[in-house]
Parts: sequence; structure tokens; C-alpha cells
Amino acid sequence: MVSCVVKDWQGEDSGQAELDLRVAREENAAHIVHRALRRQMNNQRQGTAASKTRAEVRGGGRKPWRQKGTGRARAGSIRSPLWRGGGVVFGPKPRDYSTKMNRKERRLALRTAFTSRLDDMVVVVDFADQLTRPKTKDLMAAMDRWGINPQGKTLLIVANKDETVYLSARNVARLKLIMADHLNVYDLLNADQIVVTASAIAKIQEVYSD
Repeated sequence: MVSCVVKDWQGEDSGQAELDLRVAREENAAHIVHRALRRQMNNQRQGTAASKTRAEVRGGGRKPWRQKGTGRARAGSIRSPLWRGGGVVFGPKPRDYSTKMNRKERRLALRTAFTSRLDDMVVVVDFADQLTRPKTKDLMAAMDRWGINPQGKTLLIVANKDETVYLSARNVARLKLIMADHLNVYDLLNADQIVVTASAIAKIQEVYSD
């Protein structure tokens, strides 16, 4: 079980939040998180890259010149891979890059990745009621009070989507907002800093604990 200090809207300590998630053993943690990350990135690939072989390139049916007597190298088609405009040898073809991973392993990797970022995590009280209207400036001022570097990539995790918070955060280039039940390994590892609301911590405990 891990205890985290919860900060209020003004950046002052206002309590404790507890998190108790089962994670992978230390000797296996890096391997299982890496597998989950590769799976997520592979599954995002469209796999639509394609090139034509010499059989698929238009033209090239006639022999360019006779076999002997010209002094040039023999050639049978202008669509040979050796020629400009010819086919591609072993080029990419449409394929499925998706990788499978057991559900229990995926959840274990997600819990392990989340727990590994506790040192870079700031837990704050729910602040939706502090924003009476969408205001990016107010949100960025609060993040400064929480000690968040505006130049770094920040991941903001909330329990439920609030329109005011969403509209206040969407215009910040290096800030990404996600729901607590939509966690993924890539976003957790890609962020320099993570801001989590107290209700999001409770929801993560509820959704991802086994």
C-alpha cells in the first residue's frame, strides 16, 4: 500500500490518498511493461504500406533489346528491380501488426507502469468546481502551484469527464487529459509528470485492483 499527499487548489497539503495495487515482481516488471507497450504501439499501426513487385508494375512485357550483339547487358524487361521505375524487391505489403497479450498480463503491466510513476505524480483534490467557466489560464496557474513544469509533457487523469476541465485543458499543447478508466501504458510512460485527482485514484483502485 502506498500513501500519497493530496494537494488542494491552492497547492497546500490537504490530506492523504492510499493506493494498493498488485504489481509484477521486480525481476519481471520491465519485461511485462515492455511487452504491453509494444503491443499497444503495434496495434495502432495501420499496416497499409504497399509497394509493387515486378509482376505488378505496369508495362515491361516486351524485351527491351535483343539478347546478343548490342554490347549491352542482357535485359528481359524494363520493369526489372534493377531499372528505374521497376518493381521493388521484398518491399512492404499490407499486413496486420496486431499483437496478442493475455488480459491479466495487460492489467498487471498497467498497474506496474502506473505504480512506477509515483515519484513523478501529484495527487490533487477534485477541482472541477473551482473552474466556473473554461479558463486555461486558471488551470495553468493551479498547475504551477502544484509544482508542475509547463515545459514538460503532463498527463492529467480525472475520474469523470467534466466539460469545463476538458475545455480548459484542450488548448495546452503538452497537456493530455484522460479518464481514470482509460489508462494505457504508453501515456503513463510518455509523460514527464502526472497529475491525478483524488477521485481518480479511488476509481483506479476500484477498476484495476484484482
